[in-house]
This record gives sequence, structure tokens and C-alpha cells, in this order.
Amino acid sequence: MRHGTIPGASGRVRPLTLLGDPVLQTPCAEVTDFGPELTTLVEDMFATMYVARGVGLAANQVGVGLRVFVYDCPDDEDTRHLGHVVNPRVVELDGVTVRGPEGCLSLPGLEAATPRFDHAVVEGVTVTGEAVRVHGTGFFARCLQHECDHLAGGVYVDRVGGWRRRRLLRQVARAPWS
Repeated sequence: MRHGTIPGASGRVRPLTLLGDPVLQTPCAEVTDFGPELTTLVEDMFATMYVARGVGLAANQVGVGLRVFVYDCPDDEDTRHLGHVVNPRVVELDGVTVRGPEGCLSLPGLEAATPRFDHAVVEGVTVTGEAVRVHGTGFFARCLQHECDHLAGGVYVDRVGGWRRRRLLRQVARAPWS
């Protein structure tokens, strides 16, 4: 039996922004208004992420240039991590660098081996302004880094180099949404 509400249950699905949209390449602004509009945004982001079958979603991926992301992501031990972070900042990246498959809801259907640290710590606040510190390992660490990159105006393509990057850019050029 579940206790509490399901994130996104009261949200509406918003259109996803795709690679090439300027909002994805622009660093997001700090959140200063912690009112009902922020709560609605987070609910909408959860609803959108679930419908798109993602594990994380940054606000600029739904066209909103604010520093917010949501996640529902397992780590490598299959432990589920569920939550959101407002005004996140990466405070720790360490461990080994692992090149693993990474996709993005803003590049639907594409994936590339992307190097990421296998441990990350992100600090920020919740929609109510409570301090939050999120530790991630393995796949969840990858998710935290990926979403923080979005809020800085980047996408995983920026971290892929060499022949992998060239192949990914050719796939982007041929994608039906491009």
C-alpha cells in the first residue's frame, strides 16, 4: 500500500524541448519564487517524465529556464531514488570515470557512451525551501550529473568525443525530430 501522493499524479504533461531549441543551450536561472507555480512545475515535470518513460527531467526540457530537476531513478543496486532538487549544485564528483550508455528525452531514440563519475553529490532545496543533499552512485550518479548539465545549458552530446561524437551528430542530423 502506498503512503502519500504519487508525484505527477496531479500534473499535466508538457511538450518536451528537443535538441536545437535555444532553451536547452542557455544556463537556467535560480529559482527565487517558492510559490504554487513552482509546485505546479514540479508536478508537471514528474507527469511529463513518466509519460516519456524517463528517469530524470530538467525544467528547460519542458521549456522553463529555471534551475529545477526531478528524478525517479535506480542506482546500480536497483535501489529506487525519487525526488526533486531546486537550485541544485554539484558539490562532489569522485570515484572512477565510467563510459556508459546515456540517452536523453530531448534527443529521443538516441544514445551514446558518455563518460561520467560513478559518485556524485548534489545539494539544493525542495519546493518548500528545505535543504536537500542527494548522494548518487552508479546509474543514479550519472542521472544527477546529466540533469545538472542540462541546467547549465549542456546536453550529454557535449561530453562525447571522437568517433562517438561524430556518429551521434550524424544520427541527430538524420533524426525525424531534427
